[in-house]
Amino acid sequence: MDSRILDHFATKTVLVLGDVMLDKYVWGRVTRISPEAPVPIVEIERESYAPGGAGNLASNIASLGGKVVLIGVVGDDAHKDVLARELAQRGIFGKLLVDNRPTITKMRIMGHKQQLMRVDYEQTHYIDAPTQERVLDLVRKTPADAIVVSDYAKGLITQALYSEVLRIAEERQIPLLVDVKPKHKVNYAGATVIKTNHKEACELAGVDEHNGDGMEGIGRNLIAQLQSHVVVTRGEKGVSIFSRDGTTAHVPTRAKQVFDVTGAGDTFLAGLTLAFICGESLESSAHIANHAAGIKVGKVGTASVSAEELRKELG
Repeated sequence: MDSRILDHFATKTVLVLGDVMLDKYVWGRVTRISPEAPVPIVEIERESYAPGGAGNLASNIASLGGKVVLIGVVGDDAHKDVLARELAQRGIFGKLLVDNRPTITKMRIMGHKQQLMRVDYEQTHYIDAPTQERVLDLVRKTPADAIVVSDYAKGLITQALYSEVLRIAEERQIPLLVDVKPKHKVNYAGATVIKTNHKEACELAGVDEHNGDGMEGIGRNLIAQLQSHVVVTRGEKGVSIFSRDGTTAHVPTRAKQVFDVTGAGDTFLAGLTLAFICGESLESSAHIANHAAGIKVGKVGTASVSAEELRKELG
């Protein structure tokens, strides 16, 4: 595959709209079990931070060389300031609106490079109408070559907000890609590309994950339901692509060694989006994205993949 497509990533700007989070990692050593309960005692050595949720998607777009604007909602707290700093360090233009909820933070306690526990700070009620209008005002004022909605079901994406974002994308004649969460019950019909994993695809199609109609049947169901191209990531089984014209394609997995799948879906979507808006077909874009995700799962945590790493992988 020609890696020269990566040279064009820097010419594109992606607007990422979604549930932005802060990932906090507490790193330490485990040498004994607590006498108070059968749990390990972690001797803390250091802490690190990274943008999570929609922020991780934005980080991967920036790391791959694209320009990115991130729109999301945070709380008026110290975690907001840490998140803003981490975004700036990664070259991400963050447009963060303060709302009456805490900044979503996921703290992972790590021992010997393995995750021992995760602690979540979050409130997931829907944003109110005034906040929604502030978000949409930012979207209207932000020029981009594509809009990506990153829905983690944390309350930012409402049906009304999505419908207006779809109208804006159609008016500008730019692609709208969506990473869905079925439990959020937002109808994402009309998007250019819907990206989901196998479990979520089964939920969207209303079939049992283990006793469904098979991937082809699920794909046909989703195209009829959503009127969009559908891309389903399937772990070790690769990626299935269902186009609106009825054609299908399957891309094999590229992972050589899996250490951590955290954030791999965001890495995939970042590569898919950039390649697609640079003129690659959906299938070719999925091949490139799969290479990026294959690199990602060889890392620990929500680490991004660089353009040079992907260039080397593509040869």
